Amino acid sequence: MPEAALTGVSDDATLAARVRDGDIRAFEQLVLRYEGAMFRLASRMLADRAEAQDIVQEVFLTAWRRIGQLQDDAAFSGWLYRMTTNRCLNVLRSRQLPVDADPDAAESPRVETRPEHAAQVNGQLEALTAALGQLTPEQRACWLLREVHGRSYEEIGEIVGANATAVRGRIARARAQLAEVMQPWR
Repeated sequence: MPEAALTGVSDDATLAARVRDGDIRAFEQLVLRYEGAMFRLASRMLADRAEAQDIVQEVFLTAWRRIGQLQDDAAFSGWLYRMTTNRCLNVLRSRQLPVDADPDAAESPRVETRPEHAAQVNGQLEALTAALGQLTPEQRACWLLREVHGRSYEEIGEIVGANATAVRGRIARARAQLAEVMQPWR
């Protein structure tokens, strides 16, 4: 494969096809493209950065090993989201304990220089992280995929193995629960 072929922006389908043929550079491009999003999803679902890093490494290793099982090269991103979400759900189910809030798990927002504003924003983030931990793992996954990662209801349904109606219900319940918990911050 000529170097010039990988210098331009390739779509997921093209890169996935190249990975299927053993092209490591194409896989590196896909990792660079999706590593941040998968880490953000896993760290918010698990509230544990180290565990999230482990999950993301496992997901990409699995993707490399099982790329031949991907039926539609254009569905690569959905496949990654599904693997990441399922691994996180498995971890959460195995814990069988509520996820403790970890303010370090969320990305730091841009804050103004006023200390009182920074304290308020940090308090809101801690409250949101704690509220997310009170949702069921399935609600949390659906809410994060919709609100943070901008996935459609149909995509989320494919990722979590539910129909779009069930996804809408989970998101609606998550929104209602989060709105109630976050009411003091309005």
